[in-house]
Amino acid sequence: QVQLVESGGGLVQPGGSLRLSCAASLSTFSIYTMGWYRQAPGKQRESVATIISSGGTNYADSVKGRFIISRDNAKKMGYLQMNSLKPEDTAVYYCNVRRINANYWGQGTQVTVSS
Repeated sequence: QVQLVESGGGLVQPGGSLRLSCAASLSTFSIYTMGWYRQAPGKQRESVATIISSGGTNYADSVKGRFIISRDNAKKMGYLQMNSLKPEDTAVYYCNVRRINANYWGQGTQVTVSS
């Protein structure tokens, strides 16, 4: 059974930073595309950032220049560094890994940006 475990969420003031981590129980983690998604109350889940096996990245326009996605294939870990956080970044953040015929989700971690 594949498990993805997120950590690092919490309450932060506007302008602050958080670093989310995702631990994957996948022996072949390095060949998967990894992504971070978020879902705010009353809204659909949206893609925040993705990183492919070769390291190429893609970001939602709303987080470009503020968030950085990265991965450590040896440790089977993914990360999302979130800087200059805004109240509109408040959401549950989910880790996702996927490839052909496989798609896995973590349980989510709450990020709240509020003064």
